Amino acid sequence: MLKSFEELVDKVREKGLKKIVLAGAEDFEALKAITRAHREGLCDAILVGKEDEVRKNLKSLKADFEIVKTRSENETAEVSVRLVSSGKADLLMKGLIKTSTLLKAVLNKEWGLRTERLLSHVVLMEIPGFDRLLFLTDGGMVIRPSLEEKVQIIMNAVDLAKRLGYEKPKVALITAVETVNEKMPETVEASIIAKMAERGQIKGCIIDGPLGFDNAVSTFAARVKGIKSDVAGIADILVVPDIHSGNFLGKSVVYFAKGRIAGVVVGARKPVVIVSRADTEESKFYSVILGIAVS
Repeated sequence: MLKSFEELVDKVREKGLKKIVLAGAEDFEALKAITRAHREGLCDAILVGKEDEVRKNLKSLKADFEIVKTRSENETAEVSVRLVSSGKADLLMKGLIKTSTLLKAVLNKEWGLRTERLLSHVVLMEIPGFDRLLFLTDGGMVIRPSLEEKVQIIMNAVDLAKRLGYEKPKVALITAVETVNEKMPETVEASIIAKMAERGQIKGCIIDGPLGFDNAVSTFAARVKGIKSDVAGIADILVVPDIHSGNFLGKSVVYFAKGRIAGVVVGARKPVVIVSRADTEESKFYSVILGIAVS
């Protein structure tokens, strides 16, 4: 169980130097994050984008990386993805480029990074006063997942957690209440998924749901409500019912709790770091670290 981002950084140091491709390398904040990771001996980089602007930013940061010059956003996306899919780099990061353009290249059938799995977004959250890091999924990719898609989202998050050393992650299916209510389809789907896991249809983790947010993360709340579960109060992975609740929950950690978050897209052959333009350099740095950790 990871307790802090510092522990995550230590884990990355054990992996050796990894190479990251920054697509749209004119993004100064993303470049700052990569430069910091490089100076800490964690990664090298290939920068893809408008050469003049990239060189100007590198000069400002007193940094030096390989640059691949491109003339359009589509070319930037293709060149960046090809560098990763060909094995010349270990992971991909979104810079100053539209997410849709980059993901279209990632999903290219001929030279992209697609697999049979669904792409989903996982956030790792460090919350002040909390005793451990928490995974949150999916608040960034799948808008309103079906039951089948939720299973794939869970499998992606479990695979990521295992790469970080979690032997059997505990997964909580979060809904507004912890009881099944036919008027709330999310609770019905959560109970079905929990039963699937109980029968061995979803392996490598322990799943319970529906669980309210409080009794997923607080043993006190679970005890008061009389919930007996191997997940309640001690969940590692929080699976939300839709992109809206995941987005709100992740951002509330930063803006209300003054916590730190890192995010990565999984389900492709290599990790894809996609960050918000409003994310701080620190958040982008830890997203780079998370991507390296699971590469």
